[in-house]
Formats: sequence, structure tokens, C-alpha cells
Amino acid sequence: MSLVSSSFAQSSQAPAYANVLAKRPSDLRPFLSLHNQSYSNGSEWLLKDLKLNIEVQFSQQRLRASGEYSFQQLAPSNWLVLDVQDMQVLRAIDMETQRPLAFAIIENPYGSRGLKSGVHSHALVIQTDGIQDHLQLRLEWMTEPQSSALQWLEPSQTHDKQSPFLFSQSQAILARSWVPLQDCPSVRFTYQAEVTVPSNMEVVMSAVPVHKSMADSSHVRVLFEQKRPVPSYLLALSVGEFEYRALSEKCGIYAEPGLIKKAVWEFADLPAMIDSAEALYGPYAWGRYDVLVLPPSFPFGGMENPCVTFATPTIIAGDRSLTSLLAHELAHSWSGNLVTNHTWDDFWLNEGFTVYFESRIMEKVYGKQYADMLTVLGWSDLQGTLNELKDVPGDTHLHLELGTRDPDDGLTDIAYEKGRFFLMLIEQRVGREAFDRFLKQYFETNAFGTMSSERFIQLLNRDLLSQNPDWDMDQEIESWIYGEGVPQPWPLFSSTELSRVALMAQAYNRTRSLSEINTDGFTTHHWLCLLRNLELQDSAEMAALDRAYGFTQKENAEIACLWFVHAAHCHYRVAYPAMESFLLQVGRRKFLMPVYEAMVAGGIESKEEGFAMYLRARPGYHSVSRQSLDELFALETVEEDPLPFNMPNPHSVPVIEPPRESRLPDSQGGDGSGNGTTRDGGTLREVPVSPSGLDPDGGRP
Repeated sequence: MSLVSSSFAQSSQAPAYANVLAKRPSDLRPFLSLHNQSYSNGSEWLLKDLKLNIEVQFSQQRLRASGEYSFQQLAPSNWLVLDVQDMQVLRAIDMETQRPLAFAIIENPYGSRGLKSGVHSHALVIQTDGIQDHLQLRLEWMTEPQSSALQWLEPSQTHDKQSPFLFSQSQAILARSWVPLQDCPSVRFTYQAEVTVPSNMEVVMSAVPVHKSMADSSHVRVLFEQKRPVPSYLLALSVGEFEYRALSEKCGIYAEPGLIKKAVWEFADLPAMIDSAEALYGPYAWGRYDVLVLPPSFPFGGMENPCVTFATPTIIAGDRSLTSLLAHELAHSWSGNLVTNHTWDDFWLNEGFTVYFESRIMEKVYGKQYADMLTVLGWSDLQGTLNELKDVPGDTHLHLELGTRDPDDGLTDIAYEKGRFFLMLIEQRVGREAFDRFLKQYFETNAFGTMSSERFIQLLNRDLLSQNPDWDMDQEIESWIYGEGVPQPWPLFSSTELSRVALMAQAYNRTRSLSEINTDGFTTHHWLCLLRNLELQDSAEMAALDRAYGFTQKENAEIACLWFVHAAHCHYRVAYPAMESFLLQVGRRKFLMPVYEAMVAGGIESKEEGFAMYLRARPGYHSVSRQSLDELFALETVEEDPLPFNMPNPHSVPVIEPPRESRLPDSQGGDGSGNGTTRDGGTLREVPVSPSGLDPDGGRP
């Protein structure tokens, strides 16, 4: 059986390389499977090591790259399958024989029964007939400008507005859009990378820089090495004009020159966080721990890339009140990076452990009262998420059954907060000392491996709960991990400070008198508790609060987001210019979604105005944020406004009705019909078939 459909014509001359975009050839489909949101065949060929060579081309907004892959054969197979998206694969070569290998890119192999994701994932199928035991493969490729993982920023979209900027966001299944990979968390590999960038720029990766040299008169070449095996979602790259400041021998900060001083002050407690984390659960395993402050379009709060966390600038509040995010990303160096969820169904094993660990770090550094406030706010977040998911109760389980759904569907506070409160429940049952011993052993014995819910339950019972008959938790384990909502019993927690604020809000809601609110000694967390508990009714009430506390002009992103949600609900139009400025300047999905959702819920006029704001801001958002917001507005096609991201907004512009019947052009090339085409818009190229098969000569936030 040949590698491609028998409908492909034979040719006497093989092309120098093949880049075939085929639509489900009938003779390949039986050999492809979709597991863990990946088409790759890691049960047959397992990636062990990767050597990358990447040239960053800002003018074309693409990476020109090659990779030398080392695969171990686990079972007989005549082909290797990798995940790809948004790239042209140019060549595949068996490095041991220098023989070109036949390959084809199969577009969305299962159609509507395949991966249900905004990521248009394809299968790269490479013929490996006769290759046994191990495969040394060389691939060459170029990413496309629309690569889902890569965001190319113009100078106007950065903080300093001097130079362009590039950053990646590979989690959960976007690494395949800049490197052909087995793009699932169960596969871990070591890697090296040689990256060529303009000489006026710096480059970082989720690896240790080991050598830097001049590539030519205008470019530098930096060699990175990651000796610890990582999953694909932790592959990371960023290039820009940023500076570095060390905070200690262990850690430091990268940021644009105009932001570096603020960032260094804001994150001054990072060394203490690292010391506290190591005291709890053992040595940090990744060498240095640095933080890169990205431009505001980063779609997440932070991304726990080994060696260098990517962080949103929205946590630079000027009072160090939002740095729990750093504790969270640091904690991932153990929970997630060291011990990784085997599939995205068990995302809680990454995030629930991390939120618990984060809370313990914050308690050590800032005290129990501070950590208690964060815990109460986390419980509030969880209750809001449970309400949002009331129509899909299966998504409130800790262990999910995602099937072919996008892993982003599991990116809710269920994984984060329900997971954290389940671990708190265990801690309170067995005592903190015993639980800490168990967790330290858990990280040590499972380091650089993967974990499932089933396996975690086995370890929990064997290594902890079996030590005392009073610690039996079979019922709680079953109901918390595999059940809906947050079952009883709950862990015990409280915050005297936030209880005081909640009582103020209740009194205000009864009397509508500002005299009920005493803000002396308020921190960011007090303000958040107040805004979450106020039941505001109209724009006049909003105006009175605004005059008293200046909410519309608050620069703290957490406070601003909650205030703008209230403004949308109450049609407080005085705040709309500041709201739009916020939406234009912030790309973090956590803040975008609530504000736009409130505008959509406010009636036809409010929805139209929210949609107009989105059209102006959309060009500057990362694909992760755009995907969620396109779904919110039922958006299938859009004429993008050329207004640069992070620029002053013309607030009074005509409202545009959201399109409802239009269809997106095929984002992978072509006319939207789904017919196979090459990425440059040409027709499907014919590929020769040899008697032994296809054998042509040879890319948060």
C-alpha cells in the first residue's frame, strides 16, 4: 500500500522536496489515530532528543528552521506521524543514510470527527519502511505568519515602541505550529537550539544559554541547551529588545528597557519565594529561574517555561500586590514541569497542585493572613466557575473526559481551585507535616515523569493514607476527582480581613450608603472582595462610587477588570472610554473575557458597542484570546482594523453589526471550501509513487 492515495499520479521525475496538503487520503486514514489531542504515534516511535536550528525572520514574520530528531522505536511501524500546523515542511531525510524520506501532510484527518479546536491540526506522515530500532531524522520547515503559537509584534505594540518583538505560547497544543512534534504532554525530550536573531536583540528559550557568537555583521547566534526532558508545551522562544537584571545568584528579570526598573522593584521578593519553595519540597531542578516580562498582548498571566517564566505586565501594579502569580509559576517548576499530567484530562494534577503550592509559598513569604485572603478569593472564583458550568456538569470533575475537545476547555478554575481545595482537604485530614512529607517524596520519585489521576490515587493510598486507619478517604477521593461540583466535606478556611469587607458590602447593599464602607488599610485584595460583593444597580450609583474611590482611573488590572464589568452591567457610559483603552492595552484573556461577556449580556446596543470595541482591539490580541472572543461574538470573519495595538482609541466610531452567516476563509490556505491546496494558494501538487511507496527526492499568555 502506498503512502498516499492511489489517485495521485505517478511521475518520472521526483521533486526536490514535497509539501503536500492532502485531505484524508483513504489509504492513510486507517493508520492515523487521535489520542490525547495528538495524531502522533508515540507508542511506535518515541522522541528522545531534538536539535533545533532556527533563523528568526522578522521581515517575513516567520521562522526558517531545521531539526535533528532522535526517535526510539517501541513497536514495528512503517511510518512516523507528527503533529503540524501553520507551516511548510520542506524536506525529510534519514540522517544515517542521507536518504530523502517520503512524507505527506494530511489535513484534519478525521474532519468533523477529529480534533474540535480552533487549532487546525494536521498530521505529518513520514515513511519509515526498513528503519528499525532508532531513527535519526532531519526535517526542514518554515512557519507561516499566522502560526498560532507565535505572536509577532510591531514596535508600536511593545512597551518601549522601539523594536519588533516575538514570543511563543505553546500550551496546550500550539507547539505543533512552530516545530513538528509529538505534541502531547506524555512525551518528554531533551533539546538543544541554535537561534539566529538580529544583533540588536536578545533571545531566550526554555533552556540554558551556553554560547553566543556573531553569525554575520548584523546577526548573532545563541546556543541553548535543555538537559532535562520536557513536554512539547514547555518549548518556548522569545526575541526582542529587552534587558536583564539579576535579583540574586539564582534568578533575575528580563524586560524592555523602559519597564525593567519597575519590574525589578515589583519582583524583589522572588529570591525569598525560591528559598521558601525549596524549603518545602526540595531543590529547584532547572538551573536558573528567570522571568521575562512580555508585552501586554500575552494572553495569560504567566507561562511556566523551564528556566524562564513568561509573565504579563499586568502584574506590575506598583505595590507588589499581584506577585502571587510569580509564586504560582515558580511552583510549576515542581508541579507540572517536574511531574506532568499524562493527558490533558488530568490538567488538575498540574494546576491544582500548583495553586496549593503557591499558597504555601505566599504564607511563608507574606504570612498566614495574606495567604488566607488569597484562599477566600480563590473560593469565590471557584463558585463563579461552577455557576458558569452549570449546564455542563461533566466539566466540573477534576478528571475530565475531553475526548477530541480542545484542552483549553479544561482551562477553568475547576482544575486550579477545586484541585487546590481537594489537596487542602487531604492536608487537614492527615496534618500538614505528613502531607508535606508525602508531597516532597511525590516530586522526588516521579521527577521528569508523567502522572494520571488513577496513578496519583494509588500513590496517595500507598504512601500516605494507609499509614493511619483514621485517614481513609475513599469516598472523598471518588467524589472530588470523579464527581460534579464541590462535594462535602469542604476544607476549613477563612479570612478575618475579607469577612470584614464582605459585611461592609452587605450593609451597603441594604442601605445604599457609602458611609457603610471604611477603606482604611485596604489592599488590592480588600478592593477585590468589595467589588465582588457589591450589588450595583444603576449608573447613578456607579458615579457615586467612582467619585468616592476613583475606580475608573485605577491602573491595577484586577480592580479595573471588575469595575468595568460593573460598568457594562449598569451601562455606566462614563467609564466606556477607559474601558476601551483597557481592552486595547491588555491582551490577557482573564481580563478580556469578563468585560466583553458583560457587554454582550447588556442588551443589543451594549453587545454592538462591545463588538465594535473588539474589532478595534482584535489585531493586537494573541490567537488564544482571539479564538475565545470570536466564539463569544459568533464571529467567523472580520475585516481587521489597522489601528495598532496599545494605541489611543477613537471611541466614537460607527457600531458594526456582528456577522452571523459569513464563513472564514480556510486559515490553512485555499478558498475556504476545504479543498486541499498548498500553503501558497496553489493547487495540490502531484507526488510520484514508487513501487515501494511515495519516495520523492528530497514552524500564555
